[in-house]
Amino acid sequence: MVTAMFEGGEEIATARALTRDFLTDLQAVHGLPVSNRVMGVVQLVVSELVTNARRHAPGPCTLTLEASDGTIDVTVWDSDPTLPIARAADPGRVGQHGLEIVLAVARGFTARREPVGKRITATIALADDPAGDPAGRAP
Repeated sequence: MVTAMFEGGEEIATARALTRDFLTDLQAVHGLPVSNRVMGVVQLVVSELVTNARRHAPGPCTLTLEASDGTIDVTVWDSDPTLPIARAADPGRVGQHGLEIVLAVARGFTARREPVGKRITATIALADDPAGDPAGRAP
């Protein structure tokens, strides 16, 4: 498991780099398969969740990455107790598609209030689905 705390202006790029290093180590050290698609999807989810935390919550946020049972859990905690709500798809809307993207590529998603703030977890399949489902779900 990897945990990092972000408070500066470069945290999103740092979070993506941390994620890339974590996934590379999963392959090199632990022998777990991580495809290029999974590498990109997990970094995208990290980027969207950390961006939302930094944009909508005062103070720090934490990022936790954890691999188990063929999945990666990407968890972001922030200090704002307001749970996110996915907006209806609107191709004409500029921006505010982050949660839609996360929900589309994640195998699982939870958001819960904490005594301080909230914790959001997106679960991503490590293995590619042979049928090509972006969330790694076999039909």
